[in-house]
Amino acid sequence: MKKRKQYLKRNNFFLLLIIILSISLIIYSSIHIILWVFDNYDNRKERNDLEEKTSIHDKKTKEDEKEKVIDEEGVSSFDPYWDFIKMDYIEVDFSDLEKKNQEVVAWISVNGTNINYPVVKHSDNEYYLNHSFYGSKNEAGWVFMDYRNQIKDFDKNTILYAHGRKNGSMFGSLKNILNSNWYQNSNNYVIKLSTKYENSLWQVFSVYHIPTTNDYIQVNFLDSRQFSSFLDLILKRSYYDFKTQVRDTDKVLTLSTCFDDHKRVVMHAKLIKRQKR
Repeated sequence: MKKRKQYLKRNNFFLLLIIILSISLIIYSSIHIILWVFDNYDNRKERNDLEEKTSIHDKKTKEDEKEKVIDEEGVSSFDPYWDFIKMDYIEVDFSDLEKKNQEVVAWISVNGTNINYPVVKHSDNEYYLNHSFYGSKNEAGWVFMDYRNQIKDFDKNTILYAHGRKNGSMFGSLKNILNSNWYQNSNNYVIKLSTKYENSLWQVFSVYHIPTTNDYIQVNFLDSRQFSSFLDLILKRSYYDFKTQVRDTDKVLTLSTCFDDHKRVVMHAKLIKRQKR
């Protein structure tokens, strides 16, 4: 009888412990969900406010301006380049944006995604992982440029980062580029970028997800041979053959975000046209 009471007492103790742990886990998870919802709300509110108060308009291409930046010889007649080169730029008035955040460097718009944001740049690649455009603490972060890049003239590889939020904000919709309904629509193969120095168009040539690695986030290269090896590497990874030729004279724009805890989604595009402001 005594042993039975001890057994029941021990079982009750473990049962109570399980209940306490379960309740603690529920509370912990609930707090994180609530914080996630509030971060998303604040993030969305900021984005809507910025988009509403920022002057963004299409900028026509002037026929007499020599804006093409690639050698068109050898470009296939089936390449969507010939459609993209006729597209308008976006031009953004950065005066109000700079009053809100002096670290703003660009505005990016990616066809076929929700990406339409001002881009910031800090002295490191950590700050905007958990701060919003207005500088408030926010785990949703913001879209930011690699601190090693310079904005006045693009490097061989200009890199933009943002969280892949599950609600599709920041670079959350970048995961869509791996779906056939995205990459089978050639209208999606273009990125528009505006800075206070120039407006530019970029043509997508590679999309993929990959286990976390740093080999695609190199900014500068020793010589054209090293850069060509880099181009070969990221071309071979692409989920889809965009039938787009890249050369060692090109400049690349890279977008990177998390696919899950162990993988990244990556998009690469090449500069095809620019217009000084």
